[in-house]
Amino acid sequence: MSTRFLSHFFEPRSIVVVGASEKPHSMGGLVLRNLREGGFGGEVWALNPKGYDQVFGVPCVSRVSRLPHVPDLAVICSPVETVPALIDRLGRFGVRAALVLSGGAHLDEVRGETESIRSRMLSAARTSGIRVLGPECMGLIVPGRKLNASYASQPVKRGRVAYLGQSGMLGNAMIDWAAGRGIGFSHLLTLGDSVDVMLPDLIDYINQYAPTQAILLHLERILDAQHFMTAMRDASRHRLVLAIKSGRTAESDISNLPATPGIANRDQVFDAAFARAGVVRVDDSDALFDALETLSRMKPLRGDRLAVVSNGLGPAMLAIDKLISAGGRLATFEAATQQHLRQEQRDRSKPGENPVDLGGLATPAQFVETLERVAADPGVDAVLVVHAPTRLAPSLETARAIIDARKRFKRNLLTSWMGLEEALSARHECNQAGIPTYISPEKAVKAFMHMVDYQRVQSLLQETPPSLPFATTPAIRAHCRELIESSREQGRESLDHSEVSRVLETYGIPSAPSRYLMTPEEADDAAQGFDGPMALKVVHDGNCRPFRYRRHPHKLSAGLLQDLATPEEVAEGVTRLGDKVREKFPDFTIREYCLQAMQRGKHSMQLCAGITRDPVFGPLIVFGIGGYKVNILADRQVALPPLNMTLAADVVGRTHAARMIREHSSDPERDIERICELLVKLSQMATDLPTLKGLELNPVLLNRDGIVAVDFAMDLGEPARFAIMPYPEELREWVTLGNGWDVEVRPIRAEDAPLITRFHTQLSEQSIRFRYFHNKADLSQRDLSMLSHINYDRQMAFIAEHPLEDGSKEMLGVVRVWNDPDNIRTEFSIIIRDDLQGLGIGKLLMERMIRYSKGVGTLEMVGQIMADNHPMRALMKQLGFRQRYNMEEQVVDAVLRLNEPRSEWQRHRLEALTD
Repeated sequence: MSTRFLSHFFEPRSIVVVGASEKPHSMGGLVLRNLREGGFGGEVWALNPKGYDQVFGVPCVSRVSRLPHVPDLAVICSPVETVPALIDRLGRFGVRAALVLSGGAHLDEVRGETESIRSRMLSAARTSGIRVLGPECMGLIVPGRKLNASYASQPVKRGRVAYLGQSGMLGNAMIDWAAGRGIGFSHLLTLGDSVDVMLPDLIDYINQYAPTQAILLHLERILDAQHFMTAMRDASRHRLVLAIKSGRTAESDISNLPATPGIANRDQVFDAAFARAGVVRVDDSDALFDALETLSRMKPLRGDRLAVVSNGLGPAMLAIDKLISAGGRLATFEAATQQHLRQEQRDRSKPGENPVDLGGLATPAQFVETLERVAADPGVDAVLVVHAPTRLAPSLETARAIIDARKRFKRNLLTSWMGLEEALSARHECNQAGIPTYISPEKAVKAFMHMVDYQRVQSLLQETPPSLPFATTPAIRAHCRELIESSREQGRESLDHSEVSRVLETYGIPSAPSRYLMTPEEADDAAQGFDGPMALKVVHDGNCRPFRYRRHPHKLSAGLLQDLATPEEVAEGVTRLGDKVREKFPDFTIREYCLQAMQRGKHSMQLCAGITRDPVFGPLIVFGIGGYKVNILADRQVALPPLNMTLAADVVGRTHAARMIREHSSDPERDIERICELLVKLSQMATDLPTLKGLELNPVLLNRDGIVAVDFAMDLGEPARFAIMPYPEELREWVTLGNGWDVEVRPIRAEDAPLITRFHTQLSEQSIRFRYFHNKADLSQRDLSMLSHINYDRQMAFIAEHPLEDGSKEMLGVVRVWNDPDNIRTEFSIIIRDDLQGLGIGKLLMERMIRYSKGVGTLEMVGQIMADNHPMRALMKQLGFRQRYNMEEQVVDAVLRLNEPRSEWQRHRLEALTD
C-alpha cells in the first residue's frame, strides 16, 4: 500500500471512539479514559447506538451522521460483526483513518454467499477511501503528542524508540517491560490482523516523519516481502532497527504457508532477510531490550575481540564460554600489556592473559587502572567488566569509580554486576551514566554479540563489492529462455538432465562430461568413449525435479548404477534401470539415461548449491555440504538474490563447508572464491530466467582442479516476485554522441563504486559544489555505498559509460532520483564531467530519467539548483521544468509534472508538498 492518510493516525486533531460505554469491561470506555488521562488536546466524541448523552464526560452521539464534524481518527471497539458496515459509513462521512480494536476467531469464516468479515472490511475500506489499522490491534500511543488511543493498562513514557508489533498482548507486555527499564517510546502500536495498513507502511511513515533513534519490530508473518525489505533497508540506513520474530519453529508457525523446497526450517529465510536489510535479529523480548541498550549507548565496533576483566575467574569463564559458543573472539593482548598485567597478577592463576582475574580483594582503584591498560590495547575491541560484590570492593563503589574514569577508556565498556541486592545499586548507577549493564555475564556477552552482528549486517548493507565475475548477454538469456519455453510447450514442468546441462554450460557453470542415450545399443556406443569406471543414471518424471529427497536416497531406487567397467555392463545397466523404474513407478516416463565417468577422489569435497523459491520471499540461493545426506545435514544456508561476490562470501562463510575448506584446502581463498562465483552465477540465472522455479546442483565437486556439477535438476513455474528488486537489465541502451562516441546508458550497480571514485576525481571544485552544495573532496565508504548500492524500486541512477581502447570503461555523467514511498514526488540530481560539457550528455541522461519516472507512475520531479549554475538552469528550461527562486534556502527550485494525480489524495499530497 502506502503512507496515504497515515498522518491521521499519528497526528489526529479529533477522535471518535465507536462502541464506548461506561460498563466495567467496555474496551471503548478504557480507550476514552486513556485518551483523557494521557492529556490529548483535541476534540473527542463517543459513538454508541444506545444514545447516551455522554460517556465518562465525553459527548456521545448515536450515529455517524450526527457527529458535529468529520473527525480525523475513528477508534472502533464495537462487536466485529458490525465493523464492515461501520467502516463504510465512516469512510463515506469523510473519516480517513480507523483503528479497529475489535477482533474474533471467525474473521475468515464464509457463511452462505456472504463474504468473510475480513473481506468485507477491506472492500469497505477500498470503496470509501478510509485507511484501516486492525482488526485486533491494541491501538496506538504517541506520547510526544499526548495520544493514547489504546487499551494499554498503564501510561507510556516519552522516548526516541518506536515499537511496531503484530500482537496486542505482546504490545501490552512490552509497555510493562519498558517501564521497568525506564525506556520511553516515540510511537507504540500493534497491527493485530490488519487488513489494510501493513507493517512496511508504518516503517516507511516512521522513517520519514518520526524523530526516532531506533525501531523495534515484532513480527509474526510477512505478506509483501518486497515492500517489507525495501522499507527495512531504507530505515536501517538511518537508524537502528531491531527485530524479534515468533513462529520460528514449525509448531509455532501460524502462516499456513507451504514449505520452501530444500529448506528444512523457513526461519532461515528470515535470518537471511534481516541480515540483508541491515537489521539485528534477537531471540527473545529480554534480549530485545539488552540489544537496544547496548546498540544505542555504544560507539561502533572495530571488530569482535572482547576482553574480560573480573574479580574472580569463575564468573569470567562463564562469559568466555558464552562468547565462544556465540561465535565471538577472545582478545589477545600485545606483549607490553601482558607484561604489565603479570606484574599486577603475580598470585593469580592466569597472569597476563585474557580474562584478567584481579581477585576478590581488588579495590575500585585497581579495577580502574587495569581497565585503562586493557582498553588501550590495540588487540581489544570492547571490554566487559564482571564483578561480584566483596567486602573490600563493594559493587556500588567500584561502579562509581569506573563511571568517574570512563573518559579514560579508549574502548566500548560493558558491565555485569552479579547479584540482586548490592549489585542493584551498581546497575542503577551505570544505567544513569549511560554505561550498558547486565544482570549476568552471559547476558552481557549476548548483548555484545548483537553489536557484532549489527556491525556485520551494516557493513554488508554499505559494502562496495568487487566486480561481478560474470555478466550475461541478451544472447545467453534468449538461448536459455527458448530452451525453457520449448519444454513448457511440450507440457513439461521440469527440464531433462541434458537440457539442464546446456543451461549450466551457457552460464559458465562447469558440469561433468556426460553422454545422453535412450537404448542399450546407444549405451554401448556411448561407453566406448570413456576410460575407466562409469556411472549410469536413469532420468524419469520422479527424479528430474530438485530438492526431492527419499528416505534412503543411496539405494537402487534412486536410479543410479556406479562403477560400470565395460560397454556391455553399461548396456545391461540401461535394461536393469529401465525395468526397475517400470516396475516401481509404472506412471513415470523415462526421459533419458545419463552416462558419466565416475567422479571420485579423496581430495574432492561434495557441496550442494542451487535456487529455490519461498512462498513469501520468492527466489532464494541455497548452499551447503552436498551428497546423498544433504537432507539430514543442518548445513544449508540461504541468501536473497541478487548476490555479488561480497554477499556470496558472507553466505559461504556461515557454513560448515567453509570451515572444512579453510582447514583442509591447500588454497582456501581460491576455493571459496570459486564457490562465490558459482553462487553469483546462480543469482544471475534466477534473475534472467523468471520461470525457473528450482535448480539443485548436488553433488558439486570441489578440488584443486576447480568446481564441477555432477548431478542436477531444474523445474519450472510461473514468474515470482523478488524480495529485493534485481538489476533492471532491460533499461540498458546504447546511444551515439555528437562526437561519435558509442555510450551505454544503464542503471548503476553496487560494483560501480571504483568507477564512481575515478569519476569524482575528474570533477572540478565548481561541479562538486553545484552537485553537493559544498566542496566534497573525497567520497567516504558510506558515500560510495549510498551512491552505488540503491533500491531499484525506490531509487534509480543512470550512468553514461564509454568503453576505452584498453577494455576498461569510463563514466561520463550520472543522473539520480529518490522517490518517496508513495511515488508522489521524486527528487533528481545530475552531474557531468567538466571536460565533456556541451556534448548533450546532460540532456540525454535527464530525458532518459524523465521517461523512466513517467513510466513508473511518479507524479512530479523536483530538484534544487544553485542560483549561479546557469548551464543547469538553461537545461531545465529546455526540458520544461518550472523554476522558482527559493528565498529561504537561496536556491532555484525546479519542478516538472510527469503524470496527473489519479485520486483526490494524490492531488492533496501534491498541493501540500507545493505549499
